[in-house]
Amino acid sequence: MTTWMVVEDEPDLYELVLAMYETLGVDGVSFTNGEDAIAWIEDVENGLYPGELPELALIDIRLPGKVDGPMVGGRLRKSPLLEHIGIVLMTAYRLSPKQEQDYINKSKCNTLLYKPLPMLDEFAHVMNVVLGRG
Repeated sequence: MTTWMVVEDEPDLYELVLAMYETLGVDGVSFTNGEDAIAWIEDVENGLYPGELPELALIDIRLPGKVDGPMVGGRLRKSPLLEHIGIVLMTAYRLSPKQEQDYINKSKCNTLLYKPLPMLDEFAHVMNVVLGRG
C-alpha cells in the first residue's frame, strides 16, 4: 500500500487529512510538529523505521515549536533516503508572491496549497500531479 506523510498541528485538519488518505487507499505517517517529523527522518536514516517510506509529504507551513514546515521540507530534501519524496506545503495564511517563493525555495517543495484544502477529487489530482501521475 502507498504511504504519504502529513505534518499538521490542528487536530481537526490532521484527522481530515488522514481520513482523505484512507479514502484514497493511502497509509499515513503523521506528526503534529516539526521536531517529531525531523526526529522521524533521522530514525529513517539510521535504519530505525521498519515501515514503508512515504512517497509524498503534506506539510503545514506554520507549526508549533522551533521547526516550521519549510524546515521539514528542506530536511527531507537533504535525506539520501527521502530526497525524492513529493512535498506539498499548505497554509491558511495568504502569502505574497515573494513569501510564496521564499517558502518554496526554503523547503524545495513541489507545490503549495491554501487551506481550506480542495475537495477529495481535486486533492487527489494535485497529489498525483506532484507524484508525476496526473
